[in-house]
Amino acid sequence: MISLRMWLRILSALLTLSLISGCWSSREIEDLSLYVALGIDVGHETEFEKNISAQGGHYPKEDNVTATVQIAPGKSSGQQSEQGGSPSSGKSSYSNEQLTGDSMLQIFRQFALRRDRPLIGHHLKVIVISKDISKKYGLQQLLDFVLRDNDIRPNCLVLISHHRAVDVLTSRDPSRIPAFYLTGITNNSYISNKIMEPVSLAKLDAEMQSGSSFLLQNVLNADGEDKFSGGSIFKAKTTKFIGELSQTDLEALSWIKPKEKGGVIKTYSKEGFTVLYEIKKKTTKIIPKVVHGDISFHVKAESEGWLMEDWRAPEKEEKGAYLKELEQDFAKIVDQQIDQMLYKIQHRYKADVAGFRDSLRIHYPKTWKKVKDNWDEVFATVPITYEIKTSIVNPGSSTE
Repeated sequence: MISLRMWLRILSALLTLSLISGCWSSREIEDLSLYVALGIDVGHETEFEKNISAQGGHYPKEDNVTATVQIAPGKSSGQQSEQGGSPSSGKSSYSNEQLTGDSMLQIFRQFALRRDRPLIGHHLKVIVISKDISKKYGLQQLLDFVLRDNDIRPNCLVLISHHRAVDVLTSRDPSRIPAFYLTGITNNSYISNKIMEPVSLAKLDAEMQSGSSFLLQNVLNADGEDKFSGGSIFKAKTTKFIGELSQTDLEALSWIKPKEKGGVIKTYSKEGFTVLYEIKKKTTKIIPKVVHGDISFHVKAESEGWLMEDWRAPEKEEKGAYLKELEQDFAKIVDQQIDQMLYKIQHRYKADVAGFRDSLRIHYPKTWKKVKDNWDEVFATVPITYEIKTSIVNPGSSTE
């Protein structure tokens, strides 16, 4: 008769074998197609789709959306890319494939009809959405399937393409995978206030669920090269594209957002020479005020930085007064940028993408409850004042 101790040993051995033998339903990575980027454009059938349709290989659909999946490495697939991935002299390290339809889920299922390996989104790095399609459909509609799909990573980056998303996901450098390149650019936000803090799919979902207007990073493309430039504004109630902020506007916005450092300010000396100040440290405080139901805000921002470039080398005895004058000039430049940016978001677009609502919600929750349902309209009428202070804490070794 087997003792209890022996039964426990047998059970332990069986459990160990089950753990080291792996999951019975798992599939090897070589048998999967890992897509690292997703592009969403206005519907336009590719030549491949037109030819297949002419042969009777179509199904009931409207050509509303064209989805591009970027698969890496390209050699994992026997398919040829629909859009360019490499010049003829080199072999691409990725492939782009496209299909068109009126349902993102159905489009993804159609990929199974032309691929020997199923698409897996566990390693999705970036979603690029064209400005044109985000004017026609809200992001809530376009990303509904993506947000519901458990296979897709919620921390993937979301960007807006100034033109076609597929162009942004196409590189002339065969060794460059655009999905990784785009996510890499966001790492430079600590040195440039023209780059927004990355907006993940999870963060975007939270913004849309909160009923707030929001801003997404713009990316431009020319000759197979990408560049971040400005941001796209999306309206709270529709989640549709309504306008853009320039690079200069993003610089101004960074003085209101709680971003600690990064960026430069440029001014000119009396003689017309270029002078540059680099921000090393910044603090911002938004102070809301409610008096008899009237809402207002005051922004206080202070920075410390270095005088990094001066085409007019000041004389030593003028050093103190000269630097004080430059500090005032730098603050005036920021004032002008903020004034221009606030005019756009308050009066042209009527969309609070600067986060004033959060300050009001925290400090005056009762007032916030009264205005939250039509906050953008209220925000357009709210007085906003600001004071900017810049301090040169290091004039550079050349002036010491």
